[in-house]
Amino acid sequence: MSDSPSLLVRAVWFVFVGWWLTGLWLSVAWFLNVTIVGIPLGIKMINKVPFVLSLKQRDRLVDGAERRSQYSVPVRAVWFVFVGWWASGLWTGVAYALTLSIVGIPLAVWMYNKLPFVVSLYSY
Repeated sequence: MSDSPSLLVRAVWFVFVGWWLTGLWLSVAWFLNVTIVGIPLGIKMINKVPFVLSLKQRDRLVDGAERRSQYSVPVRAVWFVFVGWWASGLWTGVAYALTLSIVGIPLAVWMYNKLPFVVSLYSY
């Protein structure tokens, strides 16, 4: 059994809170990412975007096995420095614009779910 809220609760959250809170959340996360000392918290905030947007819980394996394998920290750091910071900014802008349109919401939610990978190769 899943600990996630029902689809109805998640939809109500998205309509009344998730869409605007995600914009604020990402603004703070991006500000933190342009500072050296704020990068760890900014990355953590970006990794939480799917939850902030729609209360989406991280998928867990039933047998308790390890999460999907992750890239090593040095590889993820190099990706962030050369690609992740600017690619995630573009990705976020497009996703937020899609969030504001009715027909673009499904694609925007998918993009937000992929944002942790775009910014730091983190598999959510």
